[in-house]
Amino acid sequence: MLHPQARALIDLLEERGVPPMHTLSPIESRRLYRERRHLVQPDPPQVAQVQSLSAVGPQGAIPLRLYRPRLAAPGAPRDLPVLIYFHGGGWVLGSCETHDDMCAEMADQADCVVVLVDYRRAPEHPHPAQLEDSLKVLLWMRSSGRAFGIDPDRIVGAGDSAGGQMTVGLALVLRDHGAPQLRGQVLIYPVLGADVNTPSYIRNAHAPCLTKPEMIFYLDCFLGPKGNPNWFDPRAIPNLAYDVKGLPPAYISVAAHDPLFDDGVIFYEKLRAAGIPAILKEEPALAHSFMRARHVSEPAKKGFNGIVEALRSLGHREVLPD
Repeated sequence: MLHPQARALIDLLEERGVPPMHTLSPIESRRLYRERRHLVQPDPPQVAQVQSLSAVGPQGAIPLRLYRPRLAAPGAPRDLPVLIYFHGGGWVLGSCETHDDMCAEMADQADCVVVLVDYRRAPEHPHPAQLEDSLKVLLWMRSSGRAFGIDPDRIVGAGDSAGGQMTVGLALVLRDHGAPQLRGQVLIYPVLGADVNTPSYIRNAHAPCLTKPEMIFYLDCFLGPKGNPNWFDPRAIPNLAYDVKGLPPAYISVAAHDPLFDDGVIFYEKLRAAGIPAILKEEPALAHSFMRARHVSEPAKKGFNGIVEALRSLGHREVLPD
């Protein structure tokens, strides 16, 4: 059963009468997404440093936001591990503004630098635009990161929802090109498949926070018309990957009341079968986007703390938490 504290927050959002995102234009859905987030998004905590930066991308500058934790004030001699973070929003929604508070908290609590990526969005820019942007940002971090207190040899990839797909897609490309791999991947209620008839899609077809019709809309925006090559590309749909050997250790957080629950479980089982260290953290009383409820729901807070501990452990010790 969905936890009562999480249910109360969802009821507050539903009282505002926001129409389903898949019934709106991309521009209108982005506006409402920003407005809805402000209802539950606290002011970000104070960190030592927040910088607006950019990396050179295939079609112009890629906006970035860098968070440096209070434990490492500007000018501190050590370079910190860094989290490259890809926000969720079905590849259509989201920005640095919508994930500002979470990334500031992650930086401060995990004692690492966080670089939040404002990648190009679908449907204006379908796959592989997001992957191209993520690669450019990673190259920027490895070539210029030390100037910002980043250790380019300690990069962890992470993302929520669609950002989870981007994290795995990036790791697959790095492996296939023999490039230095991410130190780890933290996948938070990730989109990793395109099969909308799994048991969790059927069970949670009209779950709060994310429904099956909304996911169909997001997948269509991201992948384009049915039958085109994007629908068969493991970089876009990681659960299609035949071979996952060479991928980094993974911490996967999934919510029972989420259509995407099985996506995370399937990927976890693939990693374990290939001998890749992985942890699957199931949240039985939570729904998609539960990190938004971390300040009002005790289970969501515990889930968020587990995610932060995974980031800290992978960044500082290169191992998954115990």
